[in-house]
Amino acid sequence: MFVDSHCHLDRLDKSPEELAEVIKFAKNRGVEHFLCVSVSVKDYPKMRETVQHFDEVSVSCGVHPLHQEDACSYAELLAMADSPEVVAIGETGLDYFYSAETKEVQLTSFIDHIKVANQLKKPLIIHTRDARQDTIELLKQYKAPETKGVLHCFTEDLAMAQSAIELGFYISISGIVTFKTATELQEVVKQIPLDKLLIETDSPWLAPVPYRGKKNQPGYVREVAEFIAQLKGISLAELAQVTTQNFYDLFDVK
Repeated sequence: MFVDSHCHLDRLDKSPEELAEVIKFAKNRGVEHFLCVSVSVKDYPKMRETVQHFDEVSVSCGVHPLHQEDACSYAELLAMADSPEVVAIGETGLDYFYSAETKEVQLTSFIDHIKVANQLKKPLIIHTRDARQDTIELLKQYKAPETKGVLHCFTEDLAMAQSAIELGFYISISGIVTFKTATELQEVVKQIPLDKLLIETDSPWLAPVPYRGKKNQPGYVREVAEFIAQLKGISLAELAQVTTQNFYDLFDVK
């Protein structure tokens, strides 16, 4: 069985009935659990309402680095995330590729998220792009020793992956790994220890081959798993078992 460790079910723009069909399709393909990830504290209540009737869906709470128009205070983030249903803080992080001009706001927000994760003893979900040094340095500076997390939709180099793993983080791979142009990422994935690996869709974006160009959905995490298993020369069953256990080891999901 698989877990989609990072998806945005509320961004699929589905009616409740249609969303139920999306989840049913995924479960029929072996996906047993879904982590619906927040990109805005302001939108968190609506996101939670969208998925609250699905027992197999967990949620996070945070502000995406590219959603700084929805930036909130430390106190607001803490109050919203300090709820039993919130299993992780984020997604947070730094993105200098798309929004270098908001760097200072991103840095403040990221530090706040790290501190909230420390205080609540919940893992971090981190988005990072073109910000390798700052991401690792801020984690080293502000993260509590026991705080763990994941670098999601990873597209950086092996050195960054190794630095994150040394800090207690997992590396999550999306459908990007199936793209023909992703040869460097494929080589990195070969080197990531299996016990530090997660899989995800990041749906509704980044659909894997052969669905590239279509709206992504959690059921397609199977294609991500199949591709990675082939890359690493292991069976699909082993890849599924280990990445699913990794998910439950990281997140406090009942």
